[in-house]
Amino acid sequence: MGGAGLTPNILTMAGFAIVLAAVVILVNGSHFAAGWTLFAGGVFDVLDGAVAKATDRVTAQGTFLDSTLDRLSDGAMLGGVVWVYAVSGHELGLALALTALVFGFGVSYVKARAEGLGFTCNVGIAERSERVGLVAIGLVFDVLGPSLGILAALSIITFIQRFAHVWKQARAATSA
Repeated sequence: MGGAGLTPNILTMAGFAIVLAAVVILVNGSHFAAGWTLFAGGVFDVLDGAVAKATDRVTAQGTFLDSTLDRLSDGAMLGGVVWVYAVSGHELGLALALTALVFGFGVSYVKARAEGLGFTCNVGIAERSERVGLVAIGLVFDVLGPSLGILAALSIITFIQRFAHVWKQARAATSA
């Protein structure tokens, strides 16, 4: 891919741009097209890391860019869903989207903070790909409400799993 000029960072930025396009499509009323576009953005999110590893281009700068744009993508994606539910007056959907948004950020924060403190945090049942996949599936198959309910529940569970995992490590480190 290096010959084609497709670096992992370009793939990361392209994936972010595709997610932003999905949000624009979503708020303009085409849930089906938004879901497929979001899925495409998710593919780029998988490819950037795979290309970085395959081409031995894993760098701190690229990892930082990827993590940062992943958080912005998550916020934009669920922010678009929040917008749709807010303007339609769908209170349950709005509550589920906000719950998924807040706990999704919590899941990412706990891992980042744990790693910053020198702990590991590779636990939990809902990683980013599952979160993106559930929203995309909900949009494509017109089951966004149930998908958000599942996403909110999985995000809460994952947050608790990660928090407990890091808490135990921190307690052990304090005791040592």
